[in-house]
Amino acid sequence: MKRKLIAAMLTATMAIGMTACGGNGGAQNSAENAASEAAEDNAEEAESTAASEDTAEAADDGAEASDAAGDSSEAGDAAESTGDSDVEYIKGKGKLIIGITDFAPMDYKDDNGDWIGFDADLAKKVAESLGVEAEFVEIDWDNKILELKNKSIDVVWNGMTLTNEVTSSMECTKPYLNNAQVVVVPADQADSVKTVEDAAALSYAVEAGSAGEQAATDNGFDFISVTSQADAVMEVQAGTSGACIIDLLMAGAMIGEGTSYPDLTHTVELTTEEYGIGCRQGSDLAAYIEDQLKAMYADGSMLEIAKTYGVQDAVIEQ
Repeated sequence: MKRKLIAAMLTATMAIGMTACGGNGGAQNSAENAASEAAEDNAEEAESTAASEDTAEAADDGAEASDAAGDSSEAGDAAESTGDSDVEYIKGKGKLIIGITDFAPMDYKDDNGDWIGFDADLAKKVAESLGVEAEFVEIDWDNKILELKNKSIDVVWNGMTLTNEVTSSMECTKPYLNNAQVVVVPADQADSVKTVEDAAALSYAVEAGSAGEQAATDNGFDFISVTSQADAVMEVQAGTSGACIIDLLMAGAMIGEGTSYPDLTHTVELTTEEYGIGCRQGSDLAAYIEDQLKAMYADGSMLEIAKTYGVQDAVIEQ
C-alpha cells in the first residue's frame, strides 16, 4: 500500500513540473487540476487495495482462530474422555489416596507411625496391583462424600457401613465384612445395661456422620457428636458421657482386658450391618477393587490378613 501511495505522489509531482516548464497560466492551472485528479484517483485505488488486503488478513486470522478453538475443543474432549476412568486417573498420578480415620483394627498407626490394619493392608495390595503408591489421609468422617467429590481422596476405606446415605452418594463395592453397632459402658455398669430400654436411660457420645450416630437417632437416645469413634470412647473413659456407640469390630480391638481401656466393655447390639468401600459416583475403581478382593479371597490372602487383626470371623465370602 505504501509503494502505491508514493507512486501516485510522484506522478502528480511530475505532471505539475512539466506544466510549469512549458505553458501559460491557464494551461498550468489545467495541468495542475489534471495532476490533482490523477493523484486522488491513485490514492483511492491504493486505499481500496489496502482495505481488501486488510480484509483478507482479518479473514485469515479468523480462520486460524477458528482452527485453534477447534483444536482446543478437541483437546478438552480428549482430556474429559481420559478423565472418565478413575483407574487410569490414579495410574496417571501414581498414587491411590485412601480416606480414613484412626480406627483399629481397620486403620491405625504402628509404633513406627505407619498405617496398618485390615483395611489398610488390603488397600496397600490394591495400590500395588495398580502399580501406584498407597497414601493414607485422615479425614473428617462427616465430610467423606465431599472429600471424594473434590478429589481430595480417591476412596473411603475405613470400616464404612453401607447406609442408605452412603450407597446413594458413592459408587460402593459389595459388602466384605460383617459388623454391628454396640453400646460401650464402664464394666462395673454392664449388668444394668442389657436391653435397648436399659440403654435409653444413658447419655451418649457418637462419631459424627457414623452408623453409631444413626443408631442413636433411630432409638431416640440423648447424644453428642464427636470427631471420631476413638474420641467417643475417651468421653466414656473420662466420665463426660455415660456411654458411647461404636463398631463391634472396633470394640473388640480397643476396649476390655489387654487394651488401653480395660475398664470398659460392650453390651447391647443395636444394629447388624455390613462394611463396604466407597468411591466417587460412577467410578470404575469400585469394580476394580471388587475384582481384587475376589482374587485375594480366592488365594487365601484376604483371610490371612484378617487373622492378623482378629476379624476373620467377620469376613464375607467374595
